[in-house]
Amino acid sequence: MTVRIPRLADLAGLVGQELGVSDWITIDQARIDAFAEATGDHQWIHVDADRAAAGPFGRTVAHGLLTLSLLPWFYASAYGIDDVRMGLNYGFDKVRFPSPVPVGSRLRARFRLLGFEALAGGGAQMKVEVKVEREGGDKPVCVAESISRCFA
Repeated sequence: MTVRIPRLADLAGLVGQELGVSDWITIDQARIDAFAEATGDHQWIHVDADRAAAGPFGRTVAHGLLTLSLLPWFYASAYGIDDVRMGLNYGFDKVRFPSPVPVGSRLRARFRLLGFEALAGGGAQMKVEVKVEREGGDKPVCVAESISRCFA
């Protein structure tokens, strides 16, 4: 369920709080293969099911950067800010992949606001902690501090 935040300025009072939790998404081999094709990363642990079956994870695993690239999808299903007309990815302070994402995994993300800074012209820069979790997993598969700029 998407949490609705009426105004960008409302986020100033939410620093330290969870903003929302995304829907689940299943990571299938077709998505992994498409990411490999788009990026040129065809390492066997991602795309060769037979070889990966004998490898350290027992099956193919998603690229860490595939998980990271799903953040816009996770954001959109977790929360929205009603008066924002445009948002920009400004970068990341930290990104880690503490656990693998085996093919067939279901993932979702939790978002916690770490910082909010008003910008000239009605915008704001936000730092958001993102924890992507795998259903049934004991550790997150991705932890990132995402920095974005939004404009109302």
